[in-house]
Amino acid sequence: MASVPPIAPHAPAYWHGGAPAFAPAELAAACAQVRHTAVVIRDDRDGRLGVGLDGALVAAAQSGAWPVLGMLPPLYPEWLGDRGFGETHGTRFPYVAGAMANGIATARLVAEMARAGCLGFFGAAGLSLARVEAAADELARELDPLGLPWGVNLIHSPNEPAIEDAVAALLIRRGVRCVEASAFMGLTPAIVRYAASGLTVDDTGAIRRRHRVLAKVSREEVAKQFMAPMPAALLDALVARNELTRAEAELAARIPLAEDITCEADSGGHTDNRPLAALLPTIMALRDRIVAEQRYARPIRVGAAGGLGTPGALASAFALGAAYVQTGSVNQACVESGLGAGARAMLAQASMADVIMAPAADMFELGVDVQVLRRGTLFAIRAKKLYEIYRAYPSLEAVPAAERAKIEKDMLRASFDEAWASTRAFWSSRDPSHVARAESDPKHRMALVFRSYLGLSSRWAIDGVSERLTDYQIWCGPAMGAFNTWAAGSFLEAPERRTAVQVALNLLEGAAVLTRVQQLRTFGLAIPPSAFDFRPRPLA
Repeated sequence: MASVPPIAPHAPAYWHGGAPAFAPAELAAACAQVRHTAVVIRDDRDGRLGVGLDGALVAAAQSGAWPVLGMLPPLYPEWLGDRGFGETHGTRFPYVAGAMANGIATARLVAEMARAGCLGFFGAAGLSLARVEAAADELARELDPLGLPWGVNLIHSPNEPAIEDAVAALLIRRGVRCVEASAFMGLTPAIVRYAASGLTVDDTGAIRRRHRVLAKVSREEVAKQFMAPMPAALLDALVARNELTRAEAELAARIPLAEDITCEADSGGHTDNRPLAALLPTIMALRDRIVAEQRYARPIRVGAAGGLGTPGALASAFALGAAYVQTGSVNQACVESGLGAGARAMLAQASMADVIMAPAADMFELGVDVQVLRRGTLFAIRAKKLYEIYRAYPSLEAVPAAERAKIEKDMLRASFDEAWASTRAFWSSRDPSHVARAESDPKHRMALVFRSYLGLSSRWAIDGVSERLTDYQIWCGPAMGAFNTWAAGSFLEAPERRTAVQVALNLLEGAAVLTRVQQLRTFGLAIPPSAFDFRPRPLA
């Protein structure tokens, strides 16, 4: 192989400053100083490469000066992603704390993230309209006067489209400017109405959005729908129902529904268990094709989520081209989370392999799974058993006596008749159409009873119902175990010291350090393995 000639730097070609770093420990320490200019230097006596921080460049060799091979400017965590994300959403960092259903992503968590310069989403899925409205009002009162960003989750609810529509209408009415759209398998009137409402044109002819959507996706066919112009059929239907104006619909047909697409890899809760290294480049390539075809005036940003529980995971996501990162499981274990203290302690003990797939309460009849914690709970095993029974029998009455006894004793802790009575009362107030359907369809009645166990299991974990400890449903991805391994021995090991802000700042700082480490390694420096081990520490 032909030798490659060295690339000589332009003059001035010598660095003069403090003590340069050549030894492994010195190099590791220099790598961590990301807010300083790093100068790659060479010791001509033995050819070793080293690093000098700050100092000065001089034009000629002099005593104490070192030949320069390259330079790296200061690096800040704020600069890791797409600057356009922060400019658009008003954040300091390209970091999102994703929504966690049933209010686990609390208003307090969202507010703390906003004050730290991040974007957080309230976990509205599974809550009553009154709870969602109260949280939106609280966040508006607390954050809007300060001009800080925040949002609310809008989850696809195929079994309850009326509720999905009602939540979207509520968010529009209460002036919620940003939503995280999750679990969508296709576009619905609710998400299109939210995205298109309030569209206007400014004096330059540019389309301005009142509402912004961060669409969480894990499949190309779903991502394509969020990136394409909003479909005419849905827009026309919304205009016919007086839920959009004709002017809004015409503008919506010219822009993508979402300008922020979050690639959800192997995450907790709803997930397709995709590896981020395969998913993110695929969705980014799709984005590039669609933007070119549609000739959009503004870019579509693609972010990363799922499996992000360590600085290395964040650094790799940014290296792949992620515009921003989104965390979930690791925030659920923080003190601002709505999860009960007992469940948070269980999360803090989890290893990377302590997760399992189990039937989802909201999409039970569709056979959709969610990823949950396995260690310390029997929920997944019991939920899978309920789904097997549901698939095997046409009604509660057809379930064999032995199986029925186990379900009534171990899971429902009530007879089928008692369980249906309480389930019926719940749906009578939430959506009476399900009661009417269940009374004429025994299979649906069985599904609703079994779904009641799945739904309550997450509530028991939130409320800390100790007698139901083995039934806790705790959404969790492998990132939780990776985080625990990383945090072991540090101040973040104890559950009571884990705050969402400290987790975010440490993950971002660590990602910046590892990015600098990799940059220096590309110059040929003999970077020691210890440089890749960023340890958590209290950060301001």
